[in-house]
Amino acid sequence: MTVEKMEAVEIFAAGEKGRGLRATRELKAGEVVFAEASYAAVVFDSLSMQVCHSCFRRQANLHRCAQCRFAHYCDRTCQRAAWEEHKQECAAIKNLGNVPKENIRLAARALWHMRKYGGKVSDSQLTTLDMLEDHVSEISPEDLKSLQADVQTFQAYWPRNTRRFGDSYVSHILGVIICNAFTLSDQRGLQAVGVGIFPNLCLVNHDCWPNCTVILNHGKCVSSHPYTHSYTHNNLRSLGTIAEGEELTVSYVDFLNLSKERQRLLKQQYYFDCKCEHCSTGIKDDLMMAVQDEDGKKPSPEQVKEVTELSLQTLEKIEKARTMGDYHEVMKLCYECLEKQEPVLADTHLYHLRVLSAASEVLSYQLSFKEAAGYARRMVEGYMKLYHPNNAQLGMAIMRAGVTNWHAGLIELGHGMICKAYAILMVTHGPHHPITKDLEAMRTQTEVELRMFRENECVYQSMREAALQGKPMAEPIEEQAESLSKSRK
Repeated sequence: MTVEKMEAVEIFAAGEKGRGLRATRELKAGEVVFAEASYAAVVFDSLSMQVCHSCFRRQANLHRCAQCRFAHYCDRTCQRAAWEEHKQECAAIKNLGNVPKENIRLAARALWHMRKYGGKVSDSQLTTLDMLEDHVSEISPEDLKSLQADVQTFQAYWPRNTRRFGDSYVSHILGVIICNAFTLSDQRGLQAVGVGIFPNLCLVNHDCWPNCTVILNHGKCVSSHPYTHSYTHNNLRSLGTIAEGEELTVSYVDFLNLSKERQRLLKQQYYFDCKCEHCSTGIKDDLMMAVQDEDGKKPSPEQVKEVTELSLQTLEKIEKARTMGDYHEVMKLCYECLEKQEPVLADTHLYHLRVLSAASEVLSYQLSFKEAAGYARRMVEGYMKLYHPNNAQLGMAIMRAGVTNWHAGLIELGHGMICKAYAILMVTHGPHHPITKDLEAMRTQTEVELRMFRENECVYQSMREAALQGKPMAEPIEEQAESLSKSRK
C-alpha cells in the first residue's frame, strides 16, 4: 500500500478536474469502497448543546465540560475519549473568552492534529490537507473579506504560547474547509449535526449522476492511529456495478434542480464549471419543467408563466411560514397553490413536487395521515421519475411516504413503499446502519399486519383503531396477532 493507492482505489489525473479516484477492481452495488475516519470534526454551533462533541449523537441531558462550558458529551466515557482533541480547544476557548464559529474551530483542530501527528496518519490516507485545493484565489471580494476576518479570529484563538502559522497558510486551511468539508449526521442519519475533513473523500470528484454515495456511519471504524475519530467515519459506497478503471464520483448538490441551477450552485460553492453529461445535455430538465399534456393539448405559455411565478412566490411564503411555525398558513398556501398547479404543471415539475413535499410533511406533523399519504404518494411518484434509482434521498423520501401511508391505515401501500425504501437503503447505507435496521423492523411489522389485513380486514382495522386510541385490545384480536406473528417464523 502506498500514498497513491489502496486496496480498491487509486489516484489518477482526471483532466480539467485535477486529481480523482478510480477503481482498481470491479465494484458491486452497495459495496463499501472504503471507510475513512475524520481527520478533524466539530459539532455545528447551533447544535452544540444537543449533540455529543465526541460521538456526534443527539442526546438528552448531555454533560457539559466544566472548564470551557461549551463542549457537551453523552457521559464520562465520551468525554475521556474526546479529551486528547478537546484539551487544546478547551484552553483556547477560555483564553479567548468566547467560542469562535465552527469553521475556525475545525481549522484549529486540524492544525493541532497536524502539529502533533503530521499531515498523514496512516498508509491508507492518500493525500494531505496541504495538497487539497483551497480556491482562495477565485473567491469574490466580499467572500475574501470574510475569509480575512476569519483568519484574524483564528490567530486570536490560537494559543499564544505555541508556534504560530502564517496568515496565508491559515487562509489555505480555511479555504480547504469551505470547498472540501463533509457534513456529519446524527445516529439516525436524519439530520446534519456537524462538519469534518476527510482527506481521501476530498479526492472524489463530482458528477450530477454519480456512481457512489457518502454515508456517515457511527459504528466502529478500525484505525491504526489513535487520533482519528474511530466511532465517526464516512463510508464511500457504490450505487451500482463500477468497472475496473472507472472514475469514482459523488454528487455535491441535490440532483432535483435544473442543470443551470446545479451549475450555479457548484460554481458558487466549489469554484468549478460542471460539465457532466446531465448538465451538458440538460438530461431530465424537460421533466423538471414539464407541463400537463392531455392528448397533445397543453396549457398556454401565458398560463405556464403565471403558475410558475405564483409557485415561486408561494414557495417563499411557505418557507417563511414554516420558519415561524405557522402551519395553518403553510397548508392554506399549499392548497391554494396546488389548485392552480394541477391543471398546468406535470407531476414531475420541481415546483409542484416542492409544494407536495411541504403539504405531506406538515399534515404528517399534524397527524392528518390520510390526507398526508395522498400527497406523499404523488411526491414519490414524481421523484422516482427524476432521481437515480439508488439515490439515498429517494430512499429516505419513499421511507417517509411508506410510514405515512402505514399510519394512515393503508397497509398495502405502506408495506410496499417500506420494502422499496429498504432495497434502496441496503445499497446506499448498508445493512448495519441504524436507519436500515429501523426499516427492517418496520418491514417485518408491516408484513405481519398486511397478512392480518388480508386474512381478516375487520380484525385488522379493529386492532389499528384500538392502538391509535390507546385502548386495550380485545382478547381475540391479541390472539389473532400472536398467531399471525408465530406463523411467519
